[in-house]
Amino acid sequence: MTQGWPERPRRVVVTGMGMVTALGNDVASTWDGLVAGRSGVDYIESFDASRLGVRIAAEARSFDPSSLLDRKDVRRTDRYVQFALWCAHGARVQAGLPERLEGDLAERAGAIIGSGLGGVHTLFDNVLTMGSRGPDRISPFFVPMGIANVGAGQVAIATGARGPNFATVSACATGGHALGEAWETIRRGDADLMFAGGVEAAIHEATIGGFASMKALSTHGADPAAASRPFDAARDGFVLGEGGGVLVLEALEHATARGATPLAELVGYGATADAWHITLPAPGGAGAVQAARRALDKAAIDPSDVDHVNAHATSTHEGDKAELAAIRAIFGDHAPKVAVTANKSMLGHTLGAAGAVEAIVTIEALRRGVVPPTINLDDPDDAGAGLDLTPNTAVRRDLRVAVSNSFGFGGQNTALVFRRWDA
Repeated sequence: MTQGWPERPRRVVVTGMGMVTALGNDVASTWDGLVAGRSGVDYIESFDASRLGVRIAAEARSFDPSSLLDRKDVRRTDRYVQFALWCAHGARVQAGLPERLEGDLAERAGAIIGSGLGGVHTLFDNVLTMGSRGPDRISPFFVPMGIANVGAGQVAIATGARGPNFATVSACATGGHALGEAWETIRRGDADLMFAGGVEAAIHEATIGGFASMKALSTHGADPAAASRPFDAARDGFVLGEGGGVLVLEALEHATARGATPLAELVGYGATADAWHITLPAPGGAGAVQAARRALDKAAIDPSDVDHVNAHATSTHEGDKAELAAIRAIFGDHAPKVAVTANKSMLGHTLGAAGAVEAIVTIEALRRGVVPPTINLDDPDDAGAGLDLTPNTAVRRDLRVAVSNSFGFGGQNTALVFRRWDA
């Protein structure tokens, strides 16, 4: 089928969502846990963490890929790829798409699914095998299981989507970039439908050891549930989490033609670089400010019309401080009226998955008129004075427009703007 190019950018809606987090294996269970203020952070169970100084994480303990994949495929896929397939399956089912895309639908569907670190378990475990037993003992699946683009490739294989397919890799901004670039792909006419999101399975002794060495992780080990404390004066670092989120993004006219029900509309996307420091944010969150302004400009939405911000808010001292400054700069006098929340207080920091996971939570907040709490916010940082940071208890709000922020090591920033679907 010949596809003509649109005369103007097309509207893009979300028609399906799938996720897995430390709070559950789907959107409903994760959402319920967040609204209840339940932490998914606990002592590590997936491996012996006795050699580590930091022994807590937000593990997806109940995740079982065998309910979707056969035994052979489980052995031949890294955990991050299993997350991608699981989340894409959930999104596909909610979107009302067939199990296998065929014909024009397959040609006009793609997948952009990123991971900050890729197949961490596969990579490290095979390096250890090489060191102890030699290179001839490396698994033949080492490379295809470990590289970061295979999640997107496996989703295409599973669904039949033959359109644009690649992975974004931008540390903790990965999921935001994946959604934004998928949005742009549809807007310009290169696809009608995209599976988009981020996944991460990085809870491994080497990864935690590395983050601990750079003093990025919380050392609140005595009370794991209280360790992730975004915006709190006593915050001392993030807690590593795992999981993923995949959304079906679709051109509005395509969704309407097949009778799909939009969940929300993605109306804006901005991406910038701090060009400042490999780990620290630019002073005042300058890059974050510019990303949000670009996203709002594309959406033709004034900052005074924004009701809610799902903050990146990792619970690091400098990162949270810069984001609070950015919120003040973006919204000015309107800032105190914006309901802000930090999901990482309960989910931990899922790195490359965070932008997609939090985009799904943002959409649910718009749909349900509820802002999940920022738990462990007992003594707010002075930098947050006068802002509505939703401490410890969920609140009901009439939400129409929301911004979801994601920022990555290297100074990479994204902002996504969602609008409630009221058709």
